[in-house]
Amino acid sequence: MNHWTGWLPGLNTLRRYQGAWLPHDIFAGLVLATMLVPVGIAYAEASGLPGIYGLYATILPLLAYALFGPSRILVLGPDSALAAVILGVVAPLSGGEPMRAVTLAAMMAIVSGTICIVAGIARLGFLTELLSKPIRYGYMNGIALTVLISQLPKLFGFSIDGDGPLRSLWAIVGAILDGKTNWVTLAIGLATLAAILLLARNKRLPSILIAVVAATVVTGVLGLGERYGVKILGQLPQGLPGFAIPWTGYGDIVQVLIGGCAVALVSFADTSVLSRSYAARLGDRVDPNQEMVGLGAANLAAGFFQGFPISSSSSRTPVAEAAGARTQLTSVIGALAIAFLLLMAPNLLQHLPNAALAAVVIAAALGLFEISDLMRIYRIQQWEFWLSMVCFVGVAVLGVIPGIGLAIVLAIVEFLWDGWRPHSAVLGRASGVKGYHDITRYPGARQVPGLVLFRWDAPLFFANAEFFKERALDAVAKSPTPVRWLVVAAEPVTSVDVTAGDILAELDEALHAQKIELCFAELKDPVKDKLRKFGLLAQLGETNFFPTIGGAVSRYLEINGDVTWDDREDRAEA
Repeated sequence: MNHWTGWLPGLNTLRRYQGAWLPHDIFAGLVLATMLVPVGIAYAEASGLPGIYGLYATILPLLAYALFGPSRILVLGPDSALAAVILGVVAPLSGGEPMRAVTLAAMMAIVSGTICIVAGIARLGFLTELLSKPIRYGYMNGIALTVLISQLPKLFGFSIDGDGPLRSLWAIVGAILDGKTNWVTLAIGLATLAAILLLARNKRLPSILIAVVAATVVTGVLGLGERYGVKILGQLPQGLPGFAIPWTGYGDIVQVLIGGCAVALVSFADTSVLSRSYAARLGDRVDPNQEMVGLGAANLAAGFFQGFPISSSSSRTPVAEAAGARTQLTSVIGALAIAFLLLMAPNLLQHLPNAALAAVVIAAALGLFEISDLMRIYRIQQWEFWLSMVCFVGVAVLGVIPGIGLAIVLAIVEFLWDGWRPHSAVLGRASGVKGYHDITRYPGARQVPGLVLFRWDAPLFFANAEFFKERALDAVAKSPTPVRWLVVAAEPVTSVDVTAGDILAELDEALHAQKIELCFAELKDPVKDKLRKFGLLAQLGETNFFPTIGGAVSRYLEINGDVTWDDREDRAEA
């Protein structure tokens, strides 16, 4: 970015703002606010925090992202995918103290925001692309299950003591069998959930708003809280969130740091996917590094103003788009509308039942599950499907934070595996096909007597260098004729590190002991430059490097005149 304003996309949008956009942005912002309020409260409750902090985590982050975020209509705020992560950290550390939970969650937001901003400035936006789709599906399905289970006690009208999804589920079943269910609470929760799911089929209807307002009105008019013990939200504090530094004890630092890192990973993975999809639809270009900065700034705003970690929303962004949002001003209007509510009408939602909030979160959790695409993955590549299942079980059994850690480890292993044990092949000339090809794919392919053409389909680095040496020597040992040259077809080799360079030197010495020449064909110039630095070009000799396989074969035949081979095609290719 050549100018400091490049870090403030919101200002650039404001400079070229068109007057015709204003009515659309104002209307979309007001529509958006009607959804942000109940959802923010619901996700705060799901995160183990008082509902008001869901609104605090909405106002300032929306304004921060409007300034720093590159997407014109992406909506940020409390998210169901993060609820389980936040709850997994604050619940065991807070000991049931609401304000301690708020402090811990705010510190997680600061950690997450700092990580995102540093990563964005360092241009590390590509890192989340290292998480493959099956792994993403696995941990997100696990998070969805964890969120769903965490809301069942509120839906049934009782509380439990459970550590982890499976133990919580066992405790829920026990409570139901013991007759602790509040049937009026359950009826309200199920009715709200059914209304959300049914109305959601019509994209033009604000399903969550309609369902929550109906539940609030029914509960308030009939006095269900006083008469039947239905738990309600109660009065919200009047006023806006103030600046506060969330100080945490030394004993909490490790867990907060781990939780903040997990939040940064999950939130940016989701935000990058969502922003790219909307950018493609709108014909925009989104910089993933600036997306990290925008997300980080929003989380810092949440952390320093009594909020908790936030992310992009795949449910609220479509609402803004459908309402006609044109620019980031939509989020600004939505934030101001919520601020107005807290200043002028904080008691508007005091009769909102907790079961209805649980229904909102459960509906969101159901939307997180990915089933159909996993079935497609199972049909085309089963090992990736089972990799996804391992991530899913890891989150469900171990808990969200360890489960995400497992997902990261599996992602690294998956990333390294293709390079650690890559495909290799011995090449031969197949009749009627130009070039040289894998003799296992073309059983009739002819090999040049005394020449082994060995292709290695990966970069050469410390993890696979020994395997490369083993495969190359094995190809020599299995040659049908005594070998004079081993030519490595090195076009797929995009890099060589020091360890691999030393292994190549050892391979050359082992081959020389057998009076075999080691040569390379189609090696890229940057890789060749590295070999020169390593001293391998001096050891092997410049003449042992060829621009094409055909050129290597022709040179071999020139030197070894006793070999019978029709090399007309090789001369043409050379």
